[in-house]
Amino acid sequence: MMSYFYLFLAVILGTISNSFANIANGFTKVTASVISILAIIFCMYCLSQVMKTLPVGITYASFAGLCIILTALVGFFKFNQTPNIYSFIGMILIIAGVVVVNIFNK
Repeated sequence: MMSYFYLFLAVILGTISNSFANIANGFTKVTASVISILAIIFCMYCLSQVMKTLPVGITYASFAGLCIILTALVGFFKFNQTPNIYSFIGMILIIAGVVVVNIFNK
């Protein structure tokens, strides 16, 4: 169960890193750049903890899929970036894939 806590934390940190990378404007803004870099370092630590108990493929598929969805939500609410219908359908398929990978992992 602790591995899913670390996975959740990694998704949050990955999303923070992605969001601040956007704000950093090509890493020209120091504060946003440092936050982005620190968030991704801690994110990778969390992922390494998850991989102690879950297979690397399951870990990364879950992390990447959830991070994409959460980053898209941040883009929508914070940066006013509205996905088109195809992006929306793709994100629904990503969610379905994450669910299938985790439910049928055994």
